[in-house]
Amino acid sequence: MAPRFGPLQLGLAAAGTAAAVLDVCVDGWVAAEYAWGGQPGLAALVLALLAVASVATQACSWLWLRSDPPALRPDVPQWLVAVLHLLQLGFLFRCLHALRVGWKVCWEKAEEEEEQSRMAFLSHDISMLRLFETFLENTPQLTLLLYVILQTDKAEPSQGLGICTAFLCVTWSLLDYHKSLRSFLQDKYELSWHSSIVYFLWNLFLICPRILVVALFALLWPYSVAVHFPLVWLAMFLWVSLQGTDFMESPGPEQLYRAMVAVILYFSWFNVAQGRTLYRSIIYHSFILVDSTLLALSWLWCQSPSEEHSYLIPLVSAALPCYLLGLALRVAYYKWLHPNLQTQQEGSYDVVDANGGTDELEFRSLSVPDLVNRRMQWLAQAQFPVSRTVGQRFLNGAAALESAV
Repeated sequence: MAPRFGPLQLGLAAAGTAAAVLDVCVDGWVAAEYAWGGQPGLAALVLALLAVASVATQACSWLWLRSDPPALRPDVPQWLVAVLHLLQLGFLFRCLHALRVGWKVCWEKAEEEEEQSRMAFLSHDISMLRLFETFLENTPQLTLLLYVILQTDKAEPSQGLGICTAFLCVTWSLLDYHKSLRSFLQDKYELSWHSSIVYFLWNLFLICPRILVVALFALLWPYSVAVHFPLVWLAMFLWVSLQGTDFMESPGPEQLYRAMVAVILYFSWFNVAQGRTLYRSIIYHSFILVDSTLLALSWLWCQSPSEEHSYLIPLVSAALPCYLLGLALRVAYYKWLHPNLQTQQEGSYDVVDANGGTDELEFRSLSVPDLVNRRMQWLAQAQFPVSRTVGQRFLNGAAALESAV
């Protein structure tokens, strides 16, 4: 049975679409103010980040549409869909198409299992694409905005709005992605409001210090980030590759997926593979903590107490406690609020290291298996424990093709 899609979900989908349009408008506003203020370089950088994120997102969207079952493709000519993606309107088209299907499901009483499954499929893809676009666009732009504000010691209204919308988009996209993964579980594992708050907060407390120290490092040496980011990104890309991801339908697009995940990992934890999550998480957070500490210490070492940015020293000093608070909230979430807790009560294995026991979470039964989003289902299997037998049904991409031969 597919998760129920109702008026509340339709309203949230409409709000997400409006937020995506607003985000692009705010980016244009910020870039225009930079250009009018005699800073064409910053304007070009804002637009370049927007363009790179858009191109990567549109590429994923198009690749997914080509590999989806014909029954799930929009009822428009394929050439028109291709043109929309070339014009960087593919993601917006997906959102509008999902709203149309959602309206049909909610108000035209189309409650058949097939229509519900179709809407769930569309929602899962939009959630993943939104996550990609957010981390490829909003987090770098957020770092850039913070750098400019610290450099000029003043904040324009557009910059303040940009920072607020960017932080909200980043944390909300992570929460929406997690809720999307949970939708593959049975209703008793649905994400509650207090779980959502804790999940939202621990991501916020982990991302904020990271963005702050990167912005301060850029403030100290403006071109240093152009060296630091590629090096850390390359390390994350190699780490993701070693984990053997299998998200896309073929090896070529899989490299694009790994490249985008590496950008996410530069700012935030993102689980991409099955296995011992606890140890991978410890390695990742230890690396990011050491790297962020070195960036902060570099700024503190070169910052004179008499300089104009000395007021930032207390803020930098609070970055480490903020990060540790985020880790504490994450531990609390996995200890008391994670869906694995319900199965752990009958077993005896570590909640984070989910594959260590014999009790698995119960996934939804699939009455319309052809309308299941295998990409997101594969990630759900990586996030939550499933039995070996059930896991065989969740193969995706190249693994699924190999198993069919």
